[in-house]
Amino acid sequence: MKEDSFHYLQGTLTPKRIVEELDKYIIGQDNAKRSVAIALRNRWRRQNVSEGLRDEIMPNNIILIGPTGVGKTEIARRLSKLAGAPFIKVEASKFTEVGYVGRDVESMVRDLVEIAINQVRAEKTAEVQERAAEMAEERILDIIFPRTPQQQNDEEIQSQTREKLREQLRAGNLDERMVEIDITMSSSGGMQVFGPMGLEDMGVDIQNLLNNMMTKKKKKRKVSIAEAKEILQQDEAERLIDPDAVSRIALERVQNAGIIFLDEIDKIAGAKSSGAGIDVSREGVQRDLLPIVEGSNVNTKYGVVRTDHILFIASGAFHVAKPSDLIPELQGRFPIRVELESLTEDDFVKILTIPRNALLIQYAALLETEGVELIFEEEAIHTIARIAAEVNEQVENIGARRLHTILTSLLDQILYDVPDVIKEKVVRITPELVDEKLASIVKDRDLSQYIL
Repeated sequence: MKEDSFHYLQGTLTPKRIVEELDKYIIGQDNAKRSVAIALRNRWRRQNVSEGLRDEIMPNNIILIGPTGVGKTEIARRLSKLAGAPFIKVEASKFTEVGYVGRDVESMVRDLVEIAINQVRAEKTAEVQERAAEMAEERILDIIFPRTPQQQNDEEIQSQTREKLREQLRAGNLDERMVEIDITMSSSGGMQVFGPMGLEDMGVDIQNLLNNMMTKKKKKRKVSIAEAKEILQQDEAERLIDPDAVSRIALERVQNAGIIFLDEIDKIAGAKSSGAGIDVSREGVQRDLLPIVEGSNVNTKYGVVRTDHILFIASGAFHVAKPSDLIPELQGRFPIRVELESLTEDDFVKILTIPRNALLIQYAALLETEGVELIFEEEAIHTIARIAAEVNEQVENIGARRLHTILTSLLDQILYDVPDVIKEKVVRITPELVDEKLASIVKDRDLSQYIL
């Protein structure tokens, strides 16, 4: 295994374990969970295949098909957290065909690299924190107890004094004392430089090029020792991290474990029969996307990235267009298609109560900061779920997002009145209260379009 041990693709994450973790946050959609769990496990399996065959194993890209709010994005987001892999969510409709003003498809790979760079840099910074803290401590001691030629003749006294100061420093007794420290500043003075259009997309970082050409200068700043510890520790950590190693590891992660989530891919699937100009442009985006998904080299300011083994997960509602409306070559690069089911009233009850980040838990936590306990009666939860299902059926099906709008309308007055008007320590949400707040809105179909 190479320098980066791929700790983010741990062998303990079996498909069953992955599904169990996803179950903590996502209700239903078992087929989709199984598909992404197998895809993620295959990333780890590929890393353990003999080197000769490893490059031949291509990722099985996935298209998630289903209406908005059923969990497509949440599945991809939770998957990336489980893997610890570089992950980016992009909307396919934001890209334009080469030759038009707008973002080109290669920019998503560059954005993914930036995410990986930040991820690796944070890990490396954590690894050197202890050493950086020691070095920062020595620099502060040098400031408050500088070495002088006279003291060098009496090393024992100097050492004893320094150790006493070190004990006081670690105990926090010197935190309020002011010291003057040197901070490295770029001579560009913090000016941001914008290069010609497209150079960033070619992997040319003009800002860094200019900063490297300009000499660095020191700026003196007077701060407390408590602040000096943080500033100098960060400065020392940056010195200890090898930027070339960070770039190398980040590029390797992107190439072998990166995940790109292409949302709204149905928006670039033009109907074949229309032949309108906008559909030609959509097809152009698909043709630009094809080499990235198939595998190509993309220039970034950190080096060239091969996209052959990046996992692409696409999603779309496909209300108007169908997956078969994508160009055949692109369809072939997404061999796994999973149709997500619309959410039912029972699903809404589970979504409100089971996930670790359930909306009811979130609102209860918010009011707990005011010393108020928010309690939802079981029947009230079922009433909320029933109303959400009804509004989705009557107005527009936005899936679980309907619960957000309903709870906002339901709790709006309570959240406004606490703590000025409502002084009780317990606020109880009853089915009668839910009906009182929401029944009239649900009955007025025109009003529910705007409020719920």
